[in-house]
Amino acid sequence: MWILYLSCNNRKNLELKTSIRALFTPMQPTVRQTGAEVLYHEFLPSLNLQPYIYCYWELKTKHQLVAPFSYKVVADGCIDIFFELENPQESFVMGFCKQYTSFDLENNFHYIGIRFLPTMFPQLFQISATELSNKSEPLINIIPAVAEFIEMRFNRSQNIEEIKLLLDDFFTLQVNNRPLNIDARLYNAIDIILKNFGVLNIEKDIDTGISARQLRRLFEFYIGDTPKTFSKVVRFQNILKAKPSSQSLKKNKLFFENGYYDQAHFIKDFKNFYGVTPAKAFGR
Repeated sequence: MWILYLSCNNRKNLELKTSIRALFTPMQPTVRQTGAEVLYHEFLPSLNLQPYIYCYWELKTKHQLVAPFSYKVVADGCIDIFFELENPQESFVMGFCKQYTSFDLENNFHYIGIRFLPTMFPQLFQISATELSNKSEPLINIIPAVAEFIEMRFNRSQNIEEIKLLLDDFFTLQVNNRPLNIDARLYNAIDIILKNFGVLNIEKDIDTGISARQLRRLFEFYIGDTPKTFSKVVRFQNILKAKPSSQSLKKNKLFFENGYYDQAHFIKDFKNFYGVTPAKAFGR
């Protein structure tokens, strides 16, 4: 009976972890507007890490730019670790953000990043996500062991295959050494939000057997903000995924379908998360 219980519990835990990846696609679309000057691409971690890490990513200049580069990061509900291959002694972690963030970079750079799915960074490293919300911090101040690994193992001569192998090996060890404390109430709430594309009434539509106050505490620790704010980011990300045209934004009343009462409110929220209006973001 005990073995059966463990088997069922492990299967439920796996379902809870993998459901986030299946239902949520955190997008970072802003680099495409720079043309061929700056390259950005995402690549998958090993299969066993995919319930925890959405992707590894690379952001680099194709050649030296004539001026410094401003990189805009849209709100995506995730926590990222990132570092420059030319200077792995300095690595950073960026928390959940409820608005877009701009980074002023040099005119020549090669960044590598690790984007954790929602809840997974706090699960793996036992750090409250609220400590990182709406800011980036030197990784050495947050998780010294990971910062030291990056400093010692990475350099500018490595290719993507070598980088991926190093990251896979390191984070597989972290996952194997850290049994996750899966709180079904939290993941059930996240599941409801994702399946409703962030368009729901938090107070009425989420009933996971705990009070609103307890649920808020769980979200603040594992996500970095409230269920309401996370839902707004999910809704925004689903609009990005749909890639509507400016004409369809007006004609099809997409703002109503996504829970907004009027177009002005929709545009205000979108600009807060992205940094530009929907018409400019979708290039139409």
